[in-house]
Amino acid sequence: MNNYDIAVVGAGPVGSTFARYMAEEGFKVGLMERKRKIGVPLQCAGLVGKKIKRLNVLPDEFVLNRVCGAHLHSPSGEVLSVAKKKPEAYVLDRMGYDKFLAELAVENGVELLLNHKVVGADIKTGDIRVKNQEKNISTNVIVGADGYSSIVSGEFNPPSKTVQAAQYLVDMGSNVLESDYVHLYVDSRISPGFIWVIPVSESTARIGLFASAGYRELTEILDGFLVKNEKFRNASVIKKYHGLIPVYDPKKMIQKDRALLLGDAASQVKPTTGGGLIMGFKCARIAAAATSNALHEGDIGLLRNYERSYMKEYKNELRIQIEVRKIFESMSNEELDKMFLKLEKGGAEAMISKYGDMDVQSALIKQMLKSGLLFSILPGILTRRISNLWK
Repeated sequence: MNNYDIAVVGAGPVGSTFARYMAEEGFKVGLMERKRKIGVPLQCAGLVGKKIKRLNVLPDEFVLNRVCGAHLHSPSGEVLSVAKKKPEAYVLDRMGYDKFLAELAVENGVELLLNHKVVGADIKTGDIRVKNQEKNISTNVIVGADGYSSIVSGEFNPPSKTVQAAQYLVDMGSNVLESDYVHLYVDSRISPGFIWVIPVSESTARIGLFASAGYRELTEILDGFLVKNEKFRNASVIKKYHGLIPVYDPKKMIQKDRALLLGDAASQVKPTTGGGLIMGFKCARIAAAATSNALHEGDIGLLRNYERSYMKEYKNELRIQIEVRKIFESMSNEELDKMFLKLEKGGAEAMISKYGDMDVQSALIKQMLKSGLLFSILPGILTRRISNLWK
């Protein structure tokens, strides 16, 4: 007899959300987390698009700040400013929110198993091995929501490629932040990564970056950034965080036999920014529909519909973002500066303000193609590569 209908490995926000969906349908769900506490340490910038409120429960107590726009900085200091009249993004208390989602899953019937480190999973039989447990846990469906180093993913995928991220929580001291704007700084040293300044309040901010570099190099860049910028020169660092972000891999299998993957374990992250919470919540819903159908029909083979539905939803958007990432990777600081100047002259601020979306970037790229702006700022071969994505 199986312990569970569904066993979810990893009690992050996506895993907890999926577990809740399945428990709401009456399935017996186990949610296993290797840590003793949910949500710690913080390993996220915590900035998410406003559509999160349409995709999941988000009490206002976990919204620390609301953001209406962004200032985009070139290497030499050129600035593009984009904004909308209403908040476009929320700055979250991610540690509190992650804990809330896990507790919400428990309230809906999920069994939460803390300090359960999964060390192996048989995706054919549904047996899961947990460290220091005498007996295996058995289940009909195994869901890997256990991050970039997923044990479940490792049963049928090579290890994920990752990039390093580092972030400081800083106190601005006497300097006051424009709390409804984020700042993004591009630099060829870290492309396609960038430096972000996300205001938590008028006096505190999260300042971080990600890149294909080591943690020591990233902190040296961050320290240099704080010294170089007068606004942040007197800021004091309250806390330091670091972590790894999976790189989106179009070849990654996200479903096989009795297993499926979600969130970072499935490399469901935006190729341009590494963010993945909105995509993860959408995929939790897609996966829940496929899993429910498979269990109700008594046909595990129907789990394959999860990957099909996922690709139908995201394939084109992710292909476009991959091309954008490749373009930024190839550009020098001089080329980035020239691009900013052309964008400013071409009216990009108004265009980005109207069509820009944190999570769906294809609409903006398509508009830039239609207007001819993309042709003016990029070499012809790169523009043609992006244009061909719609053919």
